[in-house]
Amino acid sequence: MIPARLEGRALPPQRHRTVQEALRAAAGSDTGLTFWDAAERETVIPWREVHRRACHVAGALARLGVRPGDRVAMILPTSPAFPDAFFGTLLAGAVPVPLYPPLRLGRLGEYHERTARMLRACGAVLLLSDRRIRRLLGEATALARPPLGCVAVEDLELGGALDLPGREAELAVIQFSSGTTVDPKPVALRHENVLANVAAIDSYLPEEGPVRQAGVSWLPLYHDMGLIGCLLLAVAHPGPLTLIPPELFLARPALWLRAVAKKRATVSPAPNFAFGLCLRRVRDEDLRGLDLSSWRLALNGAEPIAAGVLRRFAERFAPFGFDPSALLPVYGLSEASLAVTFSRPGGGFATAERDGREVVSVGVPVPGTAVEVRGEDGAVLPLGEVGRIHVRSPSVMAGYFERPDATAEALQGGWLDTGDLGFVQGGELFVSGRAKDVIVLRGANHAPQAFEECLDAVEGVRTGCAVAVGFVPDGGEGEELALLVEVSGPSSGLGERVRAAVLEATGIRAHAVVELSPGTLPRTSSGKLRRGEARRQWLAGELLPPAPVTPLRLASAVVRSQLAFVRSRFRA
Repeated sequence: MIPARLEGRALPPQRHRTVQEALRAAAGSDTGLTFWDAAERETVIPWREVHRRACHVAGALARLGVRPGDRVAMILPTSPAFPDAFFGTLLAGAVPVPLYPPLRLGRLGEYHERTARMLRACGAVLLLSDRRIRRLLGEATALARPPLGCVAVEDLELGGALDLPGREAELAVIQFSSGTTVDPKPVALRHENVLANVAAIDSYLPEEGPVRQAGVSWLPLYHDMGLIGCLLLAVAHPGPLTLIPPELFLARPALWLRAVAKKRATVSPAPNFAFGLCLRRVRDEDLRGLDLSSWRLALNGAEPIAAGVLRRFAERFAPFGFDPSALLPVYGLSEASLAVTFSRPGGGFATAERDGREVVSVGVPVPGTAVEVRGEDGAVLPLGEVGRIHVRSPSVMAGYFERPDATAEALQGGWLDTGDLGFVQGGELFVSGRAKDVIVLRGANHAPQAFEECLDAVEGVRTGCAVAVGFVPDGGEGEELALLVEVSGPSSGLGERVRAAVLEATGIRAHAVVELSPGTLPRTSSGKLRRGEARRQWLAGELLPPAPVTPLRLASAVVRSQLAFVRSRFRA
C-alpha cells in the first residue's frame, strides 16, 4: 500500500520575526498600497505612510486604555482605515481581530447576535469601525459590551506616535473561520504562523529584482485570503498592491480585470464564483484595448473549484491576452493561516473523475507543509481513497483562543484535522467536500456538490444558489435528498425540472424540492453557502427570506443602534 501522504519542499528562510518588524522594513521601500474607487480613481499610500499613520493610531489606542495583549476587534471596509487600525493595533502591542461588516441589511438582527458572540469569544476590549458603519453597530456593541466601547478610527485622538520594538503580543491576529455560527471558534495565529505562510506563498511569486511583482485584490481584508494572502504578503516582501472594495467588484466585476491589466499585475487571487461572475457580467467593451498577459498567478481557492468555469474563463479572456496556464487552483483554511496546497505555476490544472463528478486538483503542499488523507480510525489511507485531510505545518494555528476543548479536538500530535474530504492521486491533492456535509442515501455517501452543480443550467434556479441536504422525512426509514433552491423569475414546473436534472446527472430522485426567494439561503462572511445552517433552519421552519431593505427600515436600524449606544453608556 502506498500511503496518501504529500510533503512540500523546505520552507525558505523568513525575512522577519514579527509583522511589526515587516512593516518597519517595508517603510523603507518605494512601493505601497493603492485604493481604487468605482471611477478607477486612485488613492496611493506608500508603505512609509502606512507605517506613520499606524504609529499615530497605536499612540491613540494606548491613550484610550488598550494594553499589550488586549484584543481589538475591527469592522472596517476596504479603505485606508483598515491598515491604520490593523497595523496600529499591532504597534500598540495588542492583537487585531478583523470581523466582517453588516453585508446583508435584511438580516441585521442575526448579524448583531453573531457579531456579539465573536466579540465575547475573543474577549475584545474595543471595537474599531468607521463613522458610516459604526452607525449600525450599537446593538452588537450593547450585547457584547467591550470595556472601551466602539470607536470610529476617524474619531481617535491622534497625537504622539507609538512604535516600540519589543512591545509585541504573542499573537499576530485572531481570525474567525468563515463558517463561524452559533459557536464561534477564534483562530489564534502567532507571528511565526502567519509569516511562515507568507514565506511559503512568496516562494511562488516571480522574482524580478528586489521588488515583489504587483498584486491586485478585491478580496475582503477581514478574510484570510485578502488579509494574509494579499495585504500581509505585500508587507513582508514589499511590493505594490491595488485594493478594490469587494462591493464594487460585485457591482461591476470588470473593475477587477481592468485593474489587473492597468496595473500590470502578476498575481491576483479569487474564489471560484468570481471567475464565473466575470463570465456572465464582463463585456468585450469593458476590456477594449487592455491586456491581461501580465497575470501569471490567477489563484482560485476558498471554495469548491469547477473545472468548467476555469476552462470557460480561459477561453473567454484569451483574446485579451490571458494565459490559461495562469489558472492555479489552491487550497487552504484559516486554521492553517491560509495556504495549504498550490498547483504548480505554469502547469495548468489536473482533474479526476470521482462518483460522476469532475474534481479539480489543488496541487501539492506549499513549502514546509505536509498533508495526509486518513480514515475514520486515524490511519493513513492508500492513494486514491477518500478520507479526511490532515495538515502539519508551521503555519497551523496555535489553537482556538481560550478554547482548549476545541483545540484538542482539531489538533492532535501536531496535525490539524481540517474537516475536509479528499484523496491523493498522481502526486496531487484533490478536495472532494466537507465531512459534515456528506449525504448518506441508502448506505452510499454523496457529496452535495454532485447534486448542486447540475442545477446551474436549470431554468428558474439562481446560479450558485442551491444547496443539497439530507433529512429523514416523517415516517421515513432513512435519509432522503432535499434540494433548497432560490428561484429567479417564474417558477412554474421548477420542482420537476430540478428533479429531472438531478436524476439524469446522478441517478437519484430528490424527495423534496424547496423553492425559496432570492437571498434566503444563509451564507458565511465570505459568501459561501452554509448547508448545515440551511438544513437546520428549513427543518425548524425558520428558513425565511430577508426583510426588504427600504430607506425607512435602514433609518430605523440606525436609530435603534444609536439608542443602544446610549443605553450602553448609561449602564457603564
